[in-house]
Amino acid sequence: MDIAGSVALVTGSNRGIGRRFVLQLLERGATKVYATARRPELVDIAGVEVLPLDITDQASIDAAAAAASDVTLLVNNAGIATTGSLVRDPLDDVRREMDTHFWGNLAMVRAFAPVIERNGGGGIVNVLSALSWFVYPGSGGYAAAKAAEWNMTNAVRLELATTGITVQGLHLGAADTDIMAGYEGPMVDPAEVARASLDGVERDAAEVVVDDWSATVKASLARGPEEFYAQFA
Repeated sequence: MDIAGSVALVTGSNRGIGRRFVLQLLERGATKVYATARRPELVDIAGVEVLPLDITDQASIDAAAAAASDVTLLVNNAGIATTGSLVRDPLDDVRREMDTHFWGNLAMVRAFAPVIERNGGGGIVNVLSALSWFVYPGSGGYAAAKAAEWNMTNAVRLELATTGITVQGLHLGAADTDIMAGYEGPMVDPAEVARASLDGVERDAAEVVVDDWSATVKASLARGPEEFYAQFA
């Protein structure tokens, strides 16, 4: 699909990767961009339509779908990141991860796929992670939720194949955003993440792998896990 002339909705638009998506959509000629956030007062980008949206609240999703009935491109970017042990710690954070990344994003797809189809087709982007494919100590809840979202993305792509809606899974490692504050390894520029994804939208790519680390992790799936996870021993 063409970004120019599209009508896009981006979740989690107030900062980080979501904010870069909004800016690049405007630069590429999107007719309208709905910038959504749980705290819409934090969205500070001129030329957008700001909507409140909590993707873990079905009533909030329904209200956004009713207000943004002209959408042709949905970018599911909103997310959280928690840490802890799946075996020893309380499961509250794990449930929040699943409620956000799996159930919340699935609810967004279910609400907006009919909207996009009525508008003649378009695209959906699900912002995933290299952690869709691996886990490191302490990231179990987030990684499990992203893995579930990854295969959900594959499933809805198949289900929507005849509707004129493309579905992209976007994978990246660490990005230089607030959520990665304190991380000391290499990080990708969030503007590059948005650019790579939107380039992929325009060529109908089913999957976009942004950085070398994500590509390395994906390639490791062809080998036994012992080799890859030896680095965490």
